[in-house]
Amino acid sequence: MSEKTSPGQLTHEEELELAIREIRERVMARYPSGLWHGLELPDFTPVLEARDQANAKVAAIGRVNPRPGGLLNGLIQGVKQTIARSLGWFVRDQVDFNYAMVRSLDSVLEGLNSINRTLKTIPPKFEPPMEEIRRETAELKDIRSNWLVWRREWEEKLGRNEVQFLRAVADLQAAYAQRTAVLEQRFEERVVAQHRDFEGALERSNFAMQQRFWNELEKVRVEYERIIYAEIRSVRQKPASVVAGGSSDASIDIDWVHFANKFRGDAPKIQKHFEGYVSRFEGCERVLDIGCGRGEFLSLLKARGVAGVGVDLYEENVSLLQAQGLEARRANVFEYLAEEGPGSFDGIFCAQVIEHLPPAEVWRLVQACSVALKTGGVIVFETPNPECLAIFATHFYVDPSHTRPVPPALLCFYLEEAGFGRIDVQRFAPAYEERPELNALPASMKESFFGGLDYSAFAKKL
Repeated sequence: MSEKTSPGQLTHEEELELAIREIRERVMARYPSGLWHGLELPDFTPVLEARDQANAKVAAIGRVNPRPGGLLNGLIQGVKQTIARSLGWFVRDQVDFNYAMVRSLDSVLEGLNSINRTLKTIPPKFEPPMEEIRRETAELKDIRSNWLVWRREWEEKLGRNEVQFLRAVADLQAAYAQRTAVLEQRFEERVVAQHRDFEGALERSNFAMQQRFWNELEKVRVEYERIIYAEIRSVRQKPASVVAGGSSDASIDIDWVHFANKFRGDAPKIQKHFEGYVSRFEGCERVLDIGCGRGEFLSLLKARGVAGVGVDLYEENVSLLQAQGLEARRANVFEYLAEEGPGSFDGIFCAQVIEHLPPAEVWRLVQACSVALKTGGVIVFETPNPECLAIFATHFYVDPSHTRPVPPALLCFYLEEAGFGRIDVQRFAPAYEERPELNALPASMKESFFGGLDYSAFAKKL
């Protein structure tokens, strides 16, 4: 039975119930939950319980569990407490970290509860119009159902239209391809016919033009050959002996320029061959070229800065060289050397000349050159080498103006007798290089009888 109270006084049960209600209200105010305008607020009670459990565990770190009384248990407890106190420095950071985590969790809970409290204080005027939303949702559902039906019908109609369109496009494409093929075939036939007609007309016209051209060209060619032949024979160089009383070729009336190009070589070839002689005349002040001909050696001297003068019997050669800016004289070599006087030159070059002279004139020419040279002057003779038997079969007698070859030993003897020293003979252009069949001969025989086709004799006046 409850105690009786006076009017206006609460019983103990009522006071207890009132106190519980106040505590609940304060808790609900601090940790609000339940519904808010139809929306359920989150309940943080499980989080609170987990926080309390974490606090209990944090407080238990470093404590020793109790044991029953007694001397042994007391001793064990003392040892355990001593160990726990000695390990306090080790677990201190862990305890601090756990307390910090619990405080951070309290802060998060407080923030979430603040959000719930704030939501609770929002007045009802912000309550969304749920009826209107439901009505609009129903309308949207009805629209959606109708849209699905319409979409299905529209897709079917679109598919039928697409099939019809593709069929029409295919028919148009087939008709276009057929029409294009017909037009292309007709065009090709017309082009082929026109091309055939054009080629026929072009061939006929070309043939007629060619006939007229070749007829006219034949007339022009015959006329020009007649004119050129007459002109060339009047202006080209003609061979003769470089000295008076020369060879017996004066009566041979042939094209000697064409003869030289055919059997000796053109001017560039001879000039390249003469390049090997230019170094012998370095330091010379005045060099004489006997039988200068086309002037290949004079051109090389001029390019090296050496003063050179040529002497030749024919005016055509001399005029040609003077037109090129080279110094040349038309004269008999013996008369010219006598006119120049002793010691007029410090170099004399005489290539492919002495084989045109009678034997007595060769010795006379060597003597005249010795007089015309200064002491220490250089002289060079080039002539076919009679030691090589091949020249008599292939080279020497091809030239009808040749009289007889001059052996190297005889020319060296003439040079010694005329007062020359330091005589050097060099043979070049071996016959076995020009005639490979000679390589089958023994080496000694090949070198002795089929060596150089030509030779050069170098000497200095003592």
